[in-house]
Amino acid sequence: MSRLLACLVLVSFSAAASERAPVPRRPVHTYSIVARDPVTGDLGVAVQSHWFSVGSTVPWAEAGVGAVATQSFVDPTYGKLGLDFMRAGRSAPETLKGLLAADVASDVRQVGMVDAQGRVAAHTGKNNITAAGHLVGEGFTVQANMMEKDTVWPAMAKAYRDAKGDLAERMLMALEAAEAQGGDIRGKQSAAIIVVSGKATGRPWADRRFDLRVEDHPEPLKELRRLITLQRAYNAMNEGDLALERKDTDGALAAYSTAAKLAPGNAEMLFWHAISLVGLGRVDEAMPLLNKAYAADPRWKDLVTRLPAAGLLPNDAKLLGRLTGAKATR
Repeated sequence: MSRLLACLVLVSFSAAASERAPVPRRPVHTYSIVARDPVTGDLGVAVQSHWFSVGSTVPWAEAGVGAVATQSFVDPTYGKLGLDFMRAGRSAPETLKGLLAADVASDVRQVGMVDAQGRVAAHTGKNNITAAGHLVGEGFTVQANMMEKDTVWPAMAKAYRDAKGDLAERMLMALEAAEAQGGDIRGKQSAAIIVVSGKATGRPWADRRFDLRVEDHPEPLKELRRLITLQRAYNAMNEGDLALERKDTDGALAAYSTAAKLAPGNAEMLFWHAISLVGLGRVDEAMPLLNKAYAADPRWKDLVTRLPAAGLLPNDAKLLGRLTGAKATR
């Protein structure tokens, strides 16, 4: 780094210090992981805590930029400024070093960062409540404070390294490994996960693979896993819709089948899968799915009658009668 650039960085971090929030009176967050998938480039952060709505404060991520977990006596500006500086081209280690240097309360912070190139950095302040620590690995870092045991973060790292599947699954397994070691000494309450693409498309809504929060639940990790599975099912439904737009009938039906396997009995998915089949002229295949949706809530029948006006079904009384079981009027 040139001397001029170093001076500019110092000025930037010093200015950032003036934006910092007051130090909270109590620590609010516990164990987390930030990581970059080496195959897809996806970036992610996942966390669990005995604190309400941990997902509103700890996890930060931006496609093509990086991911941050800021916890213990939390300072959210590590998330905001961390992403700002990484977006400007600084590595995760440079970014964290600068933010810590500008933070008079760094001894009570715990932070993990990963940038879009997979460079990672972590910090556990000396005044974090024990058991507290972190472990930096290749493309990931795990960190925890106020744990029942000091085996939590090593177990997280091992679980992440050994896990199969996509980034969301591997991070979730790291969280589950932490809980298996006793987790937070206070118990459990909330959890969250964010996964974004490794390269920004300019469409941030499309760059977020997962953005899920469990605000208050007796089993937050079990609920988070349920939500991740449901998100996968809806992602598959969306893939099916896009395949239909491309006139790829086989691809659409395969995607809808995947969704059905992930979320069997989900009336929403049953209904729209059926409507897509009707649009393909496959009414016989659609009827069992519609009947299952009707059994869950008969108001789905009423919705069928509203679809022609929206252009989603033909305005055909005979067809509508068949779909709803009503007799067509003449």
